[in-house]
Amino acid sequence: MKIELANPDITNKEIQAVVDVMKSGWLSIGPKIEEFEQKFKDYLGVRNAIGVNSGTSGLHCLVKSMDIKSGDEVITTPFSFVASTNCFMFEGAVPVYVDIDPKTFNINIDAIEDKITEKTKAILPVDVFGQPQDMKRIKKIADKYNLKVIEDSCEALGAEYDGIKAGTVCDGAVFAFYPNKQITTGEGGMIVTDNDEIADLCRSYRSQGRAITGFWLHHERMGYNYRLNELNAAIGSVQMDRLDSILIQRDKVAKMYNEKLSEIEEVITPYIDPNVTKMSWFVYVIQIEKGLNRNDIMKYLKENGVACRPYFTPIHIQPYMKEKFGFEGEDFPVTFDIGNRSIALPFYNKLTEEEIDYVVGILKKAISSEK
Repeated sequence: MKIELANPDITNKEIQAVVDVMKSGWLSIGPKIEEFEQKFKDYLGVRNAIGVNSGTSGLHCLVKSMDIKSGDEVITTPFSFVASTNCFMFEGAVPVYVDIDPKTFNINIDAIEDKITEKTKAILPVDVFGQPQDMKRIKKIADKYNLKVIEDSCEALGAEYDGIKAGTVCDGAVFAFYPNKQITTGEGGMIVTDNDEIADLCRSYRSQGRAITGFWLHHERMGYNYRLNELNAAIGSVQMDRLDSILIQRDKVAKMYNEKLSEIEEVITPYIDPNVTKMSWFVYVIQIEKGLNRNDIMKYLKENGVACRPYFTPIHIQPYMKEKFGFEGEDFPVTFDIGNRSIALPFYNKLTEEEIDYVVGILKKAISSEK
């Protein structure tokens, strides 16, 4: 067998939606982006949804709209995709990392307050691998010190913590739709916020700083070309209609993995906080027992047709971050340890039990070869 790491779930409905847009002749700034945004607002129960061309673009728009600038500090996690840090480094702000919870891999909320200084402008938590966190508690800390909260929910569409949907308890949040996400638009992202001023600024920034109302070529500020086109929005709109069934499919795949991997004592399966009332599986990431060579195990998997990735390589040990800030791996020991022992296995909606059995069988052989 050859099993890919991810496989987007595209049906004839998405294909037809793209064809309809192509026939309409309206390829940008049209009705499909408005339709997609409205479905997002309805699903999350938020006042504003602003479609953009990537999750990174969405995060950057929020950073700009909150006036986070050079010299400001942003408290965040080093265990994430680099975009969650890059988005404010674009503006010259400085990352202040907090190590992660060793079970959920989300930011250690207990350690946030100790990192706040007079330069702190915002807190940027990440819902890692689709697991939401106690945003009410994070928002309470932020309010105490008059800080903004940007929730990176790019991996967590549909997730709920204590019945509260990810992305709804913060000043602004972002979701992303790369092909390995719960829903996809090919490339794309969505900003959500209940703050109308932030929303208006994000709408302006995504379209070259154009005025929200006014003449077509009137630009109130320097902005960016971060717009989501009609083709991508049409795909997203159809995928939103399928979101609930997609989440059920992904949960089924995760449960099969959990059951079958429980037989391998050297493998630690994902831990879900008991306060998570709805998990939204983005990827399926295991940890390998200490003492085993994770890279050799991954090599064996790949040689036998099983795609895999180290998820995540911590941000603070990326070459450009080490060069700029002088970070060392052990500066954040939990993140460093998890980053060295984690493997993302193939995971997508229509992964079959036969394919999962094959992955688990090859993983067993890989581990045996390491002993």
